[in-house]
Order: sequence, then structure tokens, then C-alpha cells
Amino acid sequence: MNDVGVILPALNAARFLGPLIAEILALHPQIQVLVVDDGSTDGTAHAARDAGAEVAVHPENRGKGAALQTGFAWARDHGWAWAFTMDADGQHLPREMGAFLEAARGGGLDVVVGTRMDRTADMPWIRKATNIFTSRVVSRLAGVRIPDSQNGYRLFRVAALDGLRVTTTRYDFESEILVRLARRGARLGSVPTTTVYGEERSAIHPLRDTVRFCRLVRRLSRTREQERP
Repeated sequence: MNDVGVILPALNAARFLGPLIAEILALHPQIQVLVVDDGSTDGTAHAARDAGAEVAVHPENRGKGAALQTGFAWARDHGWAWAFTMDADGQHLPREMGAFLEAARGGGLDVVVGTRMDRTADMPWIRKATNIFTSRVVSRLAGVRIPDSQNGYRLFRVAALDGLRVTTTRYDFESEILVRLARRGARLGSVPTTTVYGEERSAIHPLRDTVRFCRLVRRLSRTREQERP
């Protein structure tokens, strides 16, 4: 795990970060954890440092996609071979990290995306319906099946990100990066994950982020053939 790191994009997540980072480091003491504080006002950066993480700070909120871009740049600069992305609110379980690495290394994959779609009993129905719809759209654009394209629990081969051009900076980034990577020939796979629904509130804005997703789909549809290797 010396060449593996975890990127936690965080907006006002101070109350969640301590237990999450502690669990990651307890399971994998040698792993590197980077928190990208995306314009928080609640002491997120301070909480992350106290918990033992490295911190990069955006003075103003730039969006989850921008925070991930900052994290990927950090991963390249610090020699990571693999980069996990996890939500900072504790929804993703660090004990499942091993399954991602096993799938990536055993299957020769460049990206492993967690999927909750085999375990939807506790998932709010609107989230389940949205995930099914968006995953079908993203899978069609990518040319490969992605069961849960909105799952933020992922593992990336850092080298596969070199030179990748992504145009979005908000939640639509998570769809765009999968499509762009697949079109470049990256090998994508998935592993089942558990999602813990607690007191966290989604920062997704239903109308605004739906419009962004639709605009992204239109752009990607127009450039489908141009991006093929």
C-alpha cells in the first residue's frame, strides 16, 4: 500500500473526518490520505490535519470535480500509483478498499467503481431511480457497463489520468471522467460496496445538477467518434 493514496474531497465535513481518517489509517497505517478542503467554513482543514491527513485548500468553493482534479494532481506529484476517491461524510467503508485493489490488480483494470445496485434495500427510491437512469446513460456513452456511475467510491490507476482532458468541475465531473477514460481505452470494472446512510445531507442540487448532467450528455454525444483511440 506504499504507492496507494486516498483523496477525500470535502466541503464542511469536519465532524466526519476524524473517525473516517482514523479508520483508514488503522487499517492501512502506511497509506497516504489527502483531504481537499473545497471552501469549507467549519474547520474542515484543521480537523483533517489533526486526524493525520495531508490537506490542500481551495479558498473558495470550486466544486467536487475541481477538488478531485486537485487531488489527482497531488497524486501524480507525490508518486502514487493508485488513488482511491471516497466521500468525506463516512458513507464509504474503508474496510472494503482491499476488494478494489484485488479487482484492479487481478483483472488488469485502470478504474474500479463501487456499485451499490446489488444492495438497494435501504437506498431512498428517488436515489435508486436516478442511479439506474444515469448509469445507463453513462454506460452507453462510455461503451462499457458501469452499474453505479454516481458512486464516489472509486480506485484509479494514476498513470491512466495523464493528459486526460475533462471540462466539468462539479458533480458532472464524476460522469465525464468515466466516459473520457473509457473512450481513451482505459479498462473499467466494478465491485460491490456498502453505503452507510446517516445524518449527512447530499450537496447535490436536483435541478441545477440535472441541467449540468444533461448538458454534459449532449456534449459527449456530439464528440463520441472524435475521442475514439
